[in-house]
Amino acid sequence: MQRCPWCEGFDLYREYHDSEWGVPLHDDRSLFEMLILEGTQAGLSWATILRKRENYRRAFDDFDPQRIARYDAAKVAALLADSGIVRNRAKVAAAIDNAKAYLALTAERQSFSDFLWHFVDHLPIQNQWLTLAEVPARTERSDAMSKALGQAGFKFVGSKICYALMQSTGMVNDHLTTCPRHVEVQAR
Repeated sequence: MQRCPWCEGFDLYREYHDSEWGVPLHDDRSLFEMLILEGTQAGLSWATILRKRENYRRAFDDFDPQRIARYDAAKVAALLADSGIVRNRAKVAAAIDNAKAYLALTAERQSFSDFLWHFVDHLPIQNQWLTLAEVPARTERSDAMSKALGQAGFKFVGSKICYALMQSTGMVNDHLTTCPRHVEVQAR
């Protein structure tokens, strides 16, 4: 199997690539989780976040926006003391702000999935990259998503973070064409 070269290095990375990355995701709470994790990854490697993912699920109440939106100073202090997650005050505050923005957005009877997926017209974009050098870090669509999320009150949602979200949740298929997952993801 000639996987995308970025996933080589350790088993958890390959497992993520082979089973999750690029698979179209429509569940609101799972999309919220990925938004938080992608924002937390800013300035770090995805491998770091992937290794800490289960700790994040534990620490952030399985990414329940209702609970996260109510975090108080004591909970923030506990999170900043938790060595199982990235202890960055701005990123922890962003997760809380994002939970509040998520609740406000979904209170308007719009699903988070519909909000995000409309940036790709509700269909995965099937890219045809041969090399990693061809894969963009951002696009006009991720620019638009970033702007809309920012206007809705979300934090740590720059265009590059949004494009990474689009890749991880299957809004774009950025598996290289030489990778068997390119066709497998396309068939979903």
